[in-house]
Order: sequence, then structure tokens, then C-alpha cells
Amino acid sequence: MKFTKMHGLGNDYVYIDCFKEKVENPQELAIKISDRHRGIGSDGLILIMPSETCDFRMRMFNADGSEGRMCGNGARCVGKFVYDEGYTYKKEITLETKSGIKALQLFPVNQKVEKVRVDMGEPQSQLINQTVDFESEKYTLTCVSMGNPHAVIFTTGIDAADIETIGKKIENHPMFPERTNVEFVEILSPTQAKMRVWERGSGETQACGTGACAVAVAGVLNRLLERRSTISLPGGDLEVEWNEKNNHVFMTGPAVKVFDGEIEI
Repeated sequence: MKFTKMHGLGNDYVYIDCFKEKVENPQELAIKISDRHRGIGSDGLILIMPSETCDFRMRMFNADGSEGRMCGNGARCVGKFVYDEGYTYKKEITLETKSGIKALQLFPVNQKVEKVRVDMGEPQSQLINQTVDFESEKYTLTCVSMGNPHAVIFTTGIDAADIETIGKKIENHPMFPERTNVEFVEILSPTQAKMRVWERGSGETQACGTGACAVAVAGVLNRLLERRSTISLPGGDLEVEWNEKNNHVFMTGPAVKVFDGEIEI
């Protein structure tokens, strides 16, 4: 099977062109290809597919085989792939995902897309600055859904935080029946925040697009950030704007192709 390895700020996925390849069992394939010792190595698998309602369709699978509803970094890379490979010459396209239709604006340089702006839609918040007891340890959460669920924790010293222990505990808590992503956030200024993320089904990753959007929204809800901010992740920066007029969140960032290859399945 032919594949393309791509990443958005180090959040890397294996992309399969389903216009040319047939994937029988994406859940099992995601587990196999994500293994960094016996597979290609990635945070998961993304299928680029035809759509009956949009220009293209995206399906995303985590490293444990579970299917995700949305992936911001993945959506940007899909936009780059379909333009660079000649499937479209439009600079504005629509993308079908499990969390709805997303509008993408492509920014090509010398016929290759370097960055993409994604309309992530309207955020939904469940909890705002509420303290929850997790196995005798208390954490103050703001819970925001950007297609995927996110539990945002504002704190300090996130570089030294035990992301794995705390992240697993919150991800698998009964209050999140579908599990949740967990963001650990340090506010640097009213227009910049630094974050690390524990992604459900994948563990800690270099970047998470929906997570950065959730952090930006949570920052506004808690009066810590302005509506336009830079979210700094281990893999780089994302520009996020929560538009006051239409209540949509817009995310802008790079999309990078690493290599093409073939894998025996």
C-alpha cells in the first residue's frame, strides 16, 4: 500500500489516498502503521476520500485504532495533499469530517501549499473553571468541544508536569464516557499561551489543532486570553481566532509533507 507521511507542527499522521488505494480495516491498519518500532511511526492514520456532499472527505484514526471525529492538524495536511497532488486547484475547499463540514483556505507558494486556515466551527463548552476530584486529586477544568472533547487545565510550570499520569487519569474518568483530550496550559500574555496535550488514544503529541482551539476558547471564557491569540505547542505555533460575529473558531498553521512510501500490509 502506498502512503504519504505528513505532519502539522510535529503532529504526524500516515495519509492514504483512497482515490487510489482501498482500506479494508482502518482500525487495525492504524495500530500497525502507528508503531514506531514495527510500523511507519505516527500519531495515527488519516484517509483522504471522495465525498458526496463536499470537495473531499477525511477519516481519522488514533494510534490505538479508535476513530476520531476531527483533527485540526490533519485537516490542514489533507488540504495540502489534495492541492499539491492536483485533485483541486481551488484555494477554498470544503472537507467532510465526522464532526461536520469544515471550510479550508489554502495558501500555496510556488504551487505547493505551505499553510492552511481552517474554519473549525462553533465551540461548545460544558464546564467553565470548575474543580473536579480525580482519585483524591483536584483539578480545575474548562471543558470545550471542538468536534472532539477537551478538558483544559490552566496552571504553571507545564514543562515539568507529569502529563502522562494526570492525562491518563482524566482521559479515562467516568465523567467522560467517550474519553477526553487533556490540555495543560500556561498563560504567557493576553495574546499568547503555551500548552502541552495528552490526546485520547495517542498519548502526548507534539501538537493538537482542536486542542489549541479549545485552549483559545477556554482562555477567553476565563478572561485570560483575547479572542485572537497564538497558541505555542512543543511542535510550533498556531494562530487561533474566535470570531465574535459568527461565533466560529479559525485556526491557521503549517502543513508539511515528509515523504512518500510503501508498506506491506
